[in-house]
Amino acid sequence: MKQYVIDELRPADHGKIKAYLEAQFGPAEMGGIYWIPVEPSLHSETQASHAACHPLFFALELSETALTAELLVRTKNRIRCDCICYATEDQFLWLTRVMDAIFERLEIKT
Repeated sequence: MKQYVIDELRPADHGKIKAYLEAQFGPAEMGGIYWIPVEPSLHSETQASHAACHPLFFALELSETALTAELLVRTKNRIRCDCICYATEDQFLWLTRVMDAIFERLEIKT
């Protein structure tokens, strides 16, 4: 699985990130998994045409020492679909900027 990982989190940083993610995206599902909606303007042609699959998400997993983003764009509505695929370059850049902005907003040095 392709991932973007920010590791070596300190315990205090973990708490701040957890509180932020819960406030912005709701409580974690299944052991620290948060669902980050993909900006619709970034959907590929296939993703945009699959309205029944919307919204599309990136899954972020917060552990005690790392924040990991899976680079697979997913839907909660289906297990298999052509719109479920690895992030495009624009989606990847958007996701990394979202994650970096979280650390900047929380004043966490990485």
